[in-house]
Amino acid sequence: MIGIFGLPKSGKTTLFQVLTLGQKGAVSQEGPVTLTTAVVPLPDPRLEALHQLTGSRRVVPATVTLVDIAAGLGGRQERPLGPLRNVLGRMDVLIHVVRAFSHPQVPHPFGEVNPQRDMELLEQELLLYDLDTVERRLERLQEEWQKGARPKDVIEKEQTLFRRLQETLQAEQPLRTLDLSPDDRRLLQGFTLLTLKPLLVVVNTDEEGARVDRFPSAAYGVEVPLALEWELEQLSPEEAATFREAYSLPPQPARERLLQALRQTMDVITFYTFNEKETRSWLLPRGHTAVQAAGRIHSDMARGFIRAEVTPVEVFLEVKGNRTELRARGFPRLEGREYVVQDGDILQIRFQRRG
Repeated sequence: MIGIFGLPKSGKTTLFQVLTLGQKGAVSQEGPVTLTTAVVPLPDPRLEALHQLTGSRRVVPATVTLVDIAAGLGGRQERPLGPLRNVLGRMDVLIHVVRAFSHPQVPHPFGEVNPQRDMELLEQELLLYDLDTVERRLERLQEEWQKGARPKDVIEKEQTLFRRLQETLQAEQPLRTLDLSPDDRRLLQGFTLLTLKPLLVVVNTDEEGARVDRFPSAAYGVEVPLALEWELEQLSPEEAATFREAYSLPPQPARERLLQALRQTMDVITFYTFNEKETRSWLLPRGHTAVQAAGRIHSDMARGFIRAEVTPVEVFLEVKGNRTELRARGFPRLEGREYVVQDGDILQIRFQRRG
């Protein structure tokens, strides 16, 4: 899940509208926190072209789940993210919406618009929450070491990792800047570490809006006039293009640019599968293997994995799916379970059904 958060009146709901094309979403309440959730299919021209060639009965795009997180956040003298900590902890990716527009009828919670201050304020809150989590864990590990609750070498290994986290946070650096091993990340899965999550910062600006000098470390950042972009989404493509030129906006709609930035933040690739029933795209973390991709499709495929037949989608489209031409180019290529899936791979998983 991808959580959208920020100070009140920053434009979180406008971003949600732009990304979901105006979906109302499902609304739920957790104490003072209101959550609005929607599933958004990701646009993918390659998928559409592939579907035209495969002739399958339906097309299923990859999706992301967006959550607009709203609450009466505190002032600058309080813990602004207090009510949101548990909700943010359940998210896989965070989008921080920062206000950089002025509007006399929409006063800023702090009186004046200062996007750099607001962005750094909430980033500091995330750092403090993580430091509290890490220090409490170190105290617990010391108690376990003294009591002999677990083998000391196991405890010491965990202590080494958490001291590294502590040093990073005390230096006011987010944990996403660290190069952590797969074993480290598995060990940390049970802990709510907010600065370890991928972060996209969306600066909500206007024609005269303030700008930010720098984004948080290891985070992606984009500047978008969200209110204007949402208005343009209501127009025909021809009318929108005319207004984009008049306002000196990029020709690509903000929604496409934002979803591209989100994919970069998530650090995922897309692979494809097809049969007579459906042509489908899947998201997979970059660096994952063929057997992990098989598990995304169905757990049985991962358990009984034999091999993957791999064809780059660009090649498939170029030869219009002609099997003779594909074979002449050496496709599909046979790969084993440790093959690292590449963006655009078409996979056919061969597996043995068990039980």
